Amino acid sequence: MTNRHLGFLAALFSTAAITAVSAQKAAEPQLIGDSQLKALSTTSGGADVLPTTRTVPHWWGSTLDPHDGVTYGYNMVGADPNNCTGTACDVTIEADITPVIVHVAGRTYDGNNVLQATLKSPQFALNDYGSTTAATNGDPGSTRGPGGALSQLDAGNQLQLQDATMRAQFNQTGASPYHVRLHANLLPTVTIDVPQNQGTLLRSGRGVVFADVDISWWAAQIQNLETKADPTHLAVYLTDDVLLYDSNDIFSCCVIGFHGTKAAGLGNGRSKSNGNAAVQTFAWASYTSPGIYARPNGGTVWALQDIHALSHEIAEWADDPFVNNWVEPWLTPTAPQYGCTNILETGDPVVGIGFAQGTNTFRQGPNPNGTQSADGYYHPEDEVLLPWFMRTPSAAEPNQTTAGGRYTLMGDLNRYAGFHVPATGCN
Repeated sequence: MTNRHLGFLAALFSTAAITAVSAQKAAEPQLIGDSQLKALSTTSGGADVLPTTRTVPHWWGSTLDPHDGVTYGYNMVGADPNNCTGTACDVTIEADITPVIVHVAGRTYDGNNVLQATLKSPQFALNDYGSTTAATNGDPGSTRGPGGALSQLDAGNQLQLQDATMRAQFNQTGASPYHVRLHANLLPTVTIDVPQNQGTLLRSGRGVVFADVDISWWAAQIQNLETKADPTHLAVYLTDDVLLYDSNDIFSCCVIGFHGTKAAGLGNGRSKSNGNAAVQTFAWASYTSPGIYARPNGGTVWALQDIHALSHEIAEWADDPFVNNWVEPWLTPTAPQYGCTNILETGDPVVGIGFAQGTNTFRQGPNPNGTQSADGYYHPEDEVLLPWFMRTPSAAEPNQTTAGGRYTLMGDLNRYAGFHVPATGCN
C-alpha cells in the first residue's frame, strides 16, 4: 500500500502506559464517507542484514529478472527451500503478541478483546487450504464471489495461513517437509493514552465507531516498545479498531497495520556488534470490525475485516523481514494508492482481495445500523508470490488453469487478470 506498509510490533514486559494524559470527555464521532475510507499499510525503518544469529531465522536467495536483466537478492524468513533437507526445512518462529489498550477521545479500545479471536484465526490455528467457500470477485467493488479450489496440492494438510502461503510460493506442497510456522506467546498488556491533539473518533457508514490516530505519533509509541523485544522473535502488537491517519488530516485515513525492523549495534555502534548485531523485526495490525470497511451482504470490500490486516503484515514480514528486498518497479490498478514502487511487499498489490477460511464466532452479529457484514468466516488477504515480482514462471498447480499458473495464493480464484501474468513494469 503506497509506500506505507501496515506493520508495527514490539514486545514490552511491563504494563506501564506509554503516554499519560488527563481524562478526556467522550467526543462525538465524526462520520467518514466510504470514498474517504482507504485501507493502507506502511513500513517502518529497514536494516542492512548482517551475518547474525540475533534475529529471526532467515535465508538469502537471488533471482534473475528476465524482463530487466537484473539479478535481485532477497532475505526471507524460514529455511532455504531450495537447499534445505529433512527436519532442517521445518522452522518455527516465536511470535510475541502484545495486546495494546488504547484510550482515545474518551473511549477505550482494548486489544485483549480481540486476542482470542486472533489466536483462533487461520493466522495461528490449523486449516485445510485445499479449497475455500468464497473469494473476492474481480469487479471494481471487490464483492464476495464463489469459492473453489485453492491450494489443491496441499489439500488434506492442516496448516497455518503463512505456512500454506510459503509452501505454495516455493512449490513445497503435498508431502514436502518444508514449513514456516508461528508459535504464539502472550506478553503483558501495554496501555497507550492518545493525547487530544493526536487522535479522534470516526464512524463508518454502517455505524461502527473506531479510533483514528496520527500515524507519526503512533509510530513513535511502537518504536518505544521495541527496546525490550527479543530480536530472535517476531514482535506483534495487536489493537482493536485502531486506525491511523496522516498529513494532519483525520480523513486521510486509514492505515490499518505496518511492519518493520529496528537494528541495534548499527551506525556508530556497529563496531561494537562484532558482526552479530541484533535486528528486531516487528508488526502492528488492528483487528477490524466487519462494518468498518466491509459493506453488507458480501458487498464492496467484503474481505476487508477481522484478520485481513494482520495476514497482510505477517505475509510481508515473511517475504521481506528486514524491509530491504528491492525488485523491478511494479504498478497495479488494484492498488493505485501505492503508485509505481520497487519494494517486495506481497500484500500491497492485493489489498482488499481475500477469501473465506475457518470459523469465526466473534462479532458476527449485525452492524450498529442493523445491516450485516459478518458472515461467519475469517477473511485472510490473498498474497502475491515471488515469481510475480521477478517476472519468472510461477508455481504450477493442477487447478490453476490460466496462463502462467499461480502468481498469488488464490491462483484462479483471484479474478483480476493482472495476477495471472507477471507484474507490469513502470517508471
